[in-house]
Amino acid sequence: MCKNASEGICLMQKCAILIAECAAAARKREEKNMVTAVRSLGLQGISGYEVTVECFLSGGLPAFDIVGLGDTAVKESRERVRAAVKNCGVKFPVSRITVNLAPAGLKKEGTLYDLPILLGILACAEEIKSPARDAAFVGELSLTGTLRAVNGVLPMAMAAARAGIKTLYVPAANAAEATLADGVTVYGVPDVVSLVQHLKGKAPLRPEPKWQAEQTDEQGPDFSDVMGQENVKRALEIAAAGGHNILLIGSPGAGKSMLARRLPSILPDMTRKEALEATEIWSVAGLTDSSHPMLLHRPFRAPHHTLSASAMTGGGKVPKPGEISLAHHGVLFLDELPEFHRDVLEVLRAPIEDGEVTITRAAGSVTLPSRFMLVGAMNPCRCGWYGHPSGRCHCTKQQVEKYVEKISGPMLDRMDLHVNVPSVEFEAMRRREKAESSAEVKARVNRAREVQKERFSGTDVACNAQMTPAMVGEYCTLDAAGEKLLKGAFERLGLTARSHDRLLRVARTIADLDGSETIEAHHLAEAIQYRNTDILQG
Repeated sequence: MCKNASEGICLMQKCAILIAECAAAARKREEKNMVTAVRSLGLQGISGYEVTVECFLSGGLPAFDIVGLGDTAVKESRERVRAAVKNCGVKFPVSRITVNLAPAGLKKEGTLYDLPILLGILACAEEIKSPARDAAFVGELSLTGTLRAVNGVLPMAMAAARAGIKTLYVPAANAAEATLADGVTVYGVPDVVSLVQHLKGKAPLRPEPKWQAEQTDEQGPDFSDVMGQENVKRALEIAAAGGHNILLIGSPGAGKSMLARRLPSILPDMTRKEALEATEIWSVAGLTDSSHPMLLHRPFRAPHHTLSASAMTGGGKVPKPGEISLAHHGVLFLDELPEFHRDVLEVLRAPIEDGEVTITRAAGSVTLPSRFMLVGAMNPCRCGWYGHPSGRCHCTKQQVEKYVEKISGPMLDRMDLHVNVPSVEFEAMRRREKAESSAEVKARVNRAREVQKERFSGTDVACNAQMTPAMVGEYCTLDAAGEKLLKGAFERLGLTARSHDRLLRVARTIADLDGSETIEAHHLAEAIQYRNTDILQG
């Protein structure tokens, strides 16, 4: 009994000593003010901003708390970080851990804070030195310590450069995309072990080389595939040259979708600035490719008519880009236009005019860019055969009008060109000579765009379709014959002030394609014919 009692006393003494040592260590940490700050980044809409991850170890019962308005994914990082630390051969501190994501007033979401939280804890526990002040870290952890890719790396990398961050550590799968931002040295991190060894100076990682686009022979749909439809091709050339919206109206099988999908092949190549802006949006939406992180061609979006208004403009608790933003600097193609819900079409009105859309949700308000060309396609009636030479349409006039009325007048007013797409004749389909290629059309479009670039130099306007009313008055002057023609069209077609300006913008583009410094009467006459579609007059 004495022996057992003595062993019990010794055990109690050892426990007391251990508790005292833990308390002393805790006091020592508190005296040292063991708060470690690790720089990271976050997203608000499609814009990046700096986030500081503050970690603090204190005495008391072991706990792990994350504060700073994090969502569920942020809260769950506790378990990912804990498992990643243990599976990487590093001792997880037995202490009360508090992590603060600053600024605490902004909502944080996603898994991208896993890596900076882990590094902050290890630095507080003196397992590693505190990271350099000019370095930032982003990445999602697996339970084994490997890093998984996250969305929105490009806008965060560009925000890092603006914030004076010199070095950026991201998951290896995101490294190529991050190098698109200038002024930042990027390290692709495969796993936590490699990063810890790098920070300790034992096995340095190599900086990721700047990603360069490779020359490819990738060929999209070409205009040479289309037989006939010369008038429609001309209208699409005008639309491409000036960035105008266009509505294609024709019976099923006439080639409306085929022609619309070939429009990007004649559009001017994107500038680097435009490509980066479009890539930022796609990056946030998680649509970029790790092997080809930058958009090299203008986007072409063709959503189904069943999509919602939120999917069109963007939405969610934390607003994300919708179809009109994904089509930024590209083409938004709406096939079967009258089949779209009325509210879906109406939300397009403001973005078409402003080139941006503002989304307000409980989590905040964000403004997303949405400068796109709108291409609509529709049948002339419900059955699709109104006006067809075969006479197979049995729709009444009232049924035809009801079908067309699904598209509001203000929406139709924003379509610069209304083009009838006739059914292709048999002889045209069997023609063996090759039609004009997209490259030939694109050359003319590029020449017209160069004229516009020089005209609007020093402004934010890129093409004729974006001209302000003041610019329309300056660059779209008419002679006496043109004024008379425009007045007659204004009264005959019942044009509004908006359609009046849009008509002049189209005429200006036709003149640019013709190499004319002034708008001649025949340029204006051609522009008028594209707003004189019979099906839309009633």
